[in-house]
Parts: sequence; structure tokens; C-alpha cells
Amino acid sequence: MLVSLVLALVLVYMVLASQYESFKAPVVVMFSVPLAAIGVLVILFVTGSTLNLQSGIGCILLGGIVVNNAILLVDQAGQLYRNDFPDVQLAVLEAGRRRLRPILMTTLTTILALLPLALGIGEGADAQAPLARAVIGGLLASTLITLFLIPVVYVLLHPGPQSKGQL
Repeated sequence: MLVSLVLALVLVYMVLASQYESFKAPVVVMFSVPLAAIGVLVILFVTGSTLNLQSGIGCILLGGIVVNNAILLVDQAGQLYRNDFPDVQLAVLEAGRRRLRPILMTTLTTILALLPLALGIGEGADAQAPLARAVIGGLLASTLITLFLIPVVYVLLHPGPQSKGQL
């Protein structure tokens, strides 16, 4: 399972690096992935679930879902900085304002869709509940922390004004 998780993260990084044509932008996006582990461990502890095969599959699934929010934020900040805002901090603030609603909507729809499974409602839901719990916990933690951390990391790793728009 650990090899699968690492392979999934490497593949996500490679896709992001080819999409952004940069090595720095995917690093900013990938900062959101370890934050999901905090939520996974907390929710598994609170619900009394174990870290088993199902929750491990949920962690692999989470590796792909979590980067989505950071991609929305980084992509919007990059576009605003290149086109509209001369200051990277102002661009990141505006990107956060513009992308807050889409980020919260995608997170809430995923959580609400997994909630019956996490509560064990339905046939066979008991076996799949740790997967849903892991995804819900990781998504909650990463979304809340990502909204604050990704803009900070973006500003810190962004190049100076002499190479504007290269991130």
C-alpha cells in the first residue's frame, strides 16, 4: 500500500509538472498532501477505526482528491499575477477570494456523498466505512489548512519581479 501511495503521488507530481511546465508550481500544490494525513489519523482515532486496507485505499484516493483544491488556488493566483496584479501577494489574496466558493463546494459535495458510507448506512457499508472516514477526515483537514498554507507557500516560492510569471 505504501508503494502504491508513493507511486500515485509521483505520478500526480509528474502530471502537474508537465501541465505547469515548471518544477516549482507542483511543489506548492503537493504541500497540501501531507496535511491530509493529519485529518485521516484524527478521524480514524475519533471513530475508533483502524488503519487497514480500506482506509489505506482511502489514503491513496485522497492523494488525488486533495491536490484539486490547491490546483484551483495556484492556477488562479498564477493567472492573476501574470495578467492583472503586479504584486504576488495581492494576486494570491484575490485568488483565495475568487476560489473559496468552488473549493468549499467540491469539498462539501464529496463529504456529503461519502457520509452515508462513513456512518455505515446501507448494505455492505460496514466494510467500506474506514475508506469513507479516511477520505472525509483527510479532505476536511487538508481543505481547512490548504486555504491558509498554499497561499503562503506560493508567495514564499514565487520568483522575484525580475522573472515575473515564470512559476
